[in-house]
Amino acid sequence: MNTVYDVLTQPALDSAKSKIETGLSNAALTTVLGRCSVDYNGRASSTLDLGERHVMLKPDGTTLVHTDEGQKPVNWQPPGSDQSVRVDDQELIIESVRTSPDERLEVSFQSIQFVAAVTLQDTHDLDLVGTEADLKRQILKQPEMIEVGFTPKATERKTSAGAVDIFGEDADGNIVVLELKRRRVGPDAVGQLKRYIDALNRDLHDDAYIRGILVAPSVTGRARQLLSEQGLEFVAATPDC
Repeated sequence: MNTVYDVLTQPALDSAKSKIETGLSNAALTTVLGRCSVDYNGRASSTLDLGERHVMLKPDGTTLVHTDEGQKPVNWQPPGSDQSVRVDDQELIIESVRTSPDERLEVSFQSIQFVAAVTLQDTHDLDLVGTEADLKRQILKQPEMIEVGFTPKATERKTSAGAVDIFGEDADGNIVVLELKRRRVGPDAVGQLKRYIDALNRDLHDDAYIRGILVAPSVTGRARQLLSEQGLEFVAATPDC
């Protein structure tokens, strides 16, 4: 096992800064636990007053700020952000910045309980079952589960409204767009499928007939009504687990 652990407990701010800098430069997963405040400015703005929090800095530029509740961070920056650390006016400040869009996350620690830098060896992608990807593979392998004569032509076909899950043709040569969902869905999924249809109608010739089919285990009553109103279809299918 090649995992390397480097931990400081109750460090002085300068020592913590040095350890964080080393973690960032070595592409280590770096975590900091301590008493801090958090400020974010970008598409909106937010502030968290002083409290004990766990900050995680990932090698891909992701920054996560966690409290002791919930599975989601209370604030975060996505992969590709620039991370830096400094000591200023008796505080250790971790800054995460990106430029498209302009966003800045600043975490200011008054005190630190521990800093850990861990290099991980992980070459495997997460292999999930029962996902939309599983459902897609099922349809590509057995297109007749949609209808007899359906022929898939492409996956993730790009449109101005996003990528279509499966793009194909029916037995009569009409274009068929499939939107796949792994769980029971509501009106939002119908709206998404309709946006793909509208985008393709703009991109293709005027006389093209495009069918839209929502594929999911089930739909709500309101979703079924919208499908009918929009001239869209539904096929019940559940991804293999």
